[in-house]
Amino acid sequence: MNDHYLKKIDRVTAILTQLQSRPIVRAQDLATKFDVSVRTIYRDVKTLENAGIPIIGEAGSGYSLMDGYKLPPVMFTKEEVLSFITAEKLMQKFLHQSLGNHYQSAMEKVRSVLKYSDKNLIENIEKQIDVYNYHPKTQDNIQNIIPIILESIAEKKQLTLEYATVDSKVSMRTIEVVGVFFEFNYWYIMAFCTLRNDFRQFRVDRILQIFKTQNPFLQEYGQINDYRQTPSGNKTKVRLLVKKEIIGHLVYSKKYYGLVEEIERESGYELIFETDWIKEGFPRWLITFADFAEILEPESLKVSLRELVTMISEKV
Repeated sequence: MNDHYLKKIDRVTAILTQLQSRPIVRAQDLATKFDVSVRTIYRDVKTLENAGIPIIGEAGSGYSLMDGYKLPPVMFTKEEVLSFITAEKLMQKFLHQSLGNHYQSAMEKVRSVLKYSDKNLIENIEKQIDVYNYHPKTQDNIQNIIPIILESIAEKKQLTLEYATVDSKVSMRTIEVVGVFFEFNYWYIMAFCTLRNDFRQFRVDRILQIFKTQNPFLQEYGQINDYRQTPSGNKTKVRLLVKKEIIGHLVYSKKYYGLVEEIERESGYELIFETDWIKEGFPRWLITFADFAEILEPESLKVSLRELVTMISEKV
């Protein structure tokens, strides 16, 4: 059997997997995924139909499996099995507690369909992989909170929150969730807040109560990164000139504090930020490398930094 037919068998099998895992699969998406022409995908789908797989749909619209049709368990390659073991170790350390039990039961189902040799492979290697996380997991006030949030996204229904801010002020918010993300050891919601009439981030562990409503979203939303990367009108522009010898130590933190542009200058790097934390968080971060940085703007940041230095000097 030549290489062409082996590639076709692999591709047709992968297309069948896509049909099992998605409600509708477009030919154009499959062509992009497998780097072939749309016409090739049409022929692959025809191959599956000729093999007796009941596929609904037509070229130009989308394909799906007939509702209720059952396929035998999927067989995994050795490389896929090894990736499951590694992913499981990562999930044990970083998975949100409200998803932990669901993930564990899902992995048990995956293990149940593995070949005997693959089960032995897992047993022999899973104790040889570990992930070290030095940050304690955050504790939530509500069990099963992430699934509730994800259901609201899928159903496009508003949520009502009782939320505590960083200074312990409690307020009620009605939100339309765009998505959730994990950053710097915390889970966050990106949502449209009807009280502020703007997009806001909410830290999941600060949610005291959460209520599902039957109220539909008032508007359509794009992907979560569209909103995380777009500065809001409440942000302050900051420009720093940072010495080159320190820039390597700011790789992750500078993005967290709102970096939008980085320009190499002869005397260092000009970093441009859009930040919500100009009064507290940003000055406290800046003080950790202030001897390697010059504030270009705004003037108010220089004042805040001087006040912070004065306050610290009075206590030491």
